[in-house]
Amino acid sequence: MTVVIWLSAAMLSVGGFLALIRVARGPSALDRVVALDVVLSGLIAAIGLEAAYNEHGLTLPVLAVLALLGFVGSVTIARFGAESEPDDSDDSEGSVRSRPDDQEPRA
Repeated sequence: MTVVIWLSAAMLSVGGFLALIRVARGPSALDRVVALDVVLSGLIAAIGLEAAYNEHGLTLPVLAVLALLGFVGSVTIARFGAESEPDDSDDSEGSVRSRPDDQEPRA
């Protein structure tokens, strides 16, 4: 069991390190946000691994709060990231776009 814990910890460390490199180098802000989400997921997994190793459940509320924080943060950034994208597409691509209420529909 100890070997599995150490291998899991090593893989989480490598994944976290690579995600931190993406945070530092990421070409766009959305790439950095996704990398931070991966770092947070790795942190949640590491805390869960520590709880499994020490056989206690006291960190369960911390895991729940971190998971909720990651979810809300990702959804918020995705929502604002989608709004800030330039509108270069035409309507023939099949995407549904909402229009403001004060604008007349096109014929």
